[in-house]
Amino acid sequence: MLSPGDDFSDEPGPRDACGVFGVWAPGEDVAKLTYFGLYALQHRGQESAGMAVSNGERIMVFKDMGLVSQVFNEATLNSLKGHLAVGHCRYSTTGASTWSNAQPTFRGTETGGMALAHNGNLTNTDELETWLAGKIAESDVPRKNRMDSTSDTALVSALLSVYSGDGLRSAAMQVLPRLDGAFCLVFSNEKTLFAARDPQGIHPLVLGRLEHGWVVASETAALDIIGATLIREVEPGELIWIDEAGLNSTRFAEADPKGCLFEYVYLARPDTLISGRRVHAARVEIGRTLALECPADADLVIPTPESGTPSAIGYAEASGIPFGLGLVKNSYVGRTFIQPSQTIRQLGIRLKLNPIRDVIEGKRLVVVDDSIVRGNTQRALVKMLREAGAAEVHVRISSPPVQWPCFYGIDFATRAELIAPGLSTDEICRSIGADSLGYISLEGLTASTGVSGRRLCRACFDGNYPVPIPADRAEQMGLEQKFGC
Repeated sequence: MLSPGDDFSDEPGPRDACGVFGVWAPGEDVAKLTYFGLYALQHRGQESAGMAVSNGERIMVFKDMGLVSQVFNEATLNSLKGHLAVGHCRYSTTGASTWSNAQPTFRGTETGGMALAHNGNLTNTDELETWLAGKIAESDVPRKNRMDSTSDTALVSALLSVYSGDGLRSAAMQVLPRLDGAFCLVFSNEKTLFAARDPQGIHPLVLGRLEHGWVVASETAALDIIGATLIREVEPGELIWIDEAGLNSTRFAEADPKGCLFEYVYLARPDTLISGRRVHAARVEIGRTLALECPADADLVIPTPESGTPSAIGYAEASGIPFGLGLVKNSYVGRTFIQPSQTIRQLGIRLKLNPIRDVIEGKRLVVVDDSIVRGNTQRALVKMLREAGAAEVHVRISSPPVQWPCFYGIDFATRAELIAPGLSTDEICRSIGADSLGYISLEGLTASTGVSGRRLCRACFDGNYPVPIPADRAEQMGLEQKFGC
């Protein structure tokens, strides 16, 4: 069972959200569609990958630790035959990084099998565990209803299982209203694909159309790669289900949109659409705003590839300083932001980026990056650029200081592990060794997305949590939390 500390462990490293994917398409090779969909979502989770495929009579699940391309091969995909599939790529935010916590989860229910994939993080797991324990105590077959892993995903699966007597849709309508926090769920029985999104819509979830079927995915980029047409976002507080009768929808809660602002800064692919706007366009606009708010006297604007590139383009456009590529990225090294250990992360900075001396030697540089979390990346980067001959290094950040942990699927751990709380911008500048440091303002970032601040979760920047965190967990994190936006 989960304990109060399981959701927010002391392991270092802010952790990315997961990627979920589902497809209902009779006559199509749904396993391969899911493979390519997960490939497009690989940036959202690099610890494990899996899929569950149903042929209408039984569900087959295959999952393992590693990248999508490491977990699946041609033979495996050819063995997964069916008309619907649920897929997942994971980075753990609750539960350990072990095979038992890889997704999709699977369990038997009173009406058949169920596979489930989850992106996000629940905040009321203690309450849900108590509810589950009470239901299990009433059950005639408690063995079926126990949790088989330490993730909050397993908790949701167990709850759906114990309420499945009248079918999975009925169970969902009983369980979903009781879940607090962030959740994008894609799940299925043998015949029907389901998808649900929390009432705040904190993380993205979209619906797409194939010629002979339907798709749900964390990002529109996954629809693009399999040739699906974007229909719309799954609405906050909405449950949809797809079967031979077509697409159906109902609400389990009223919508109160609070989309994650960090999706625009870092998490989402630049080619993804969120709230009708391409993330790349938003990031370029963020760079333009950053140039106006934090100008610099310099010779060249360079990005920290690749997440800093769109904002660097915008900064160069607005400032009139030439744009250049001063760093080469090794594409075969994972994103340092989501590496699971401090040692690996620090090594990854050196492995990931290498300066081009001919471009930067003797130049006064503006280096545009997406965020500063602990400062390790920027400290190593500034040192490398100076060793490569940069005359000055002016760091510009396309997000405000990250000062608060996230409880909704991006695990920034404790405030003590973040560099911004308690330090001024000048002190952080000295810590990373830059000549100057500038952050975009929260107002400037919000305006650049084109979304009203009332419809965004900005808690990692301002501490205003749209879904309250239990007091004991806030106390564990050393927070004096504020709620509401």
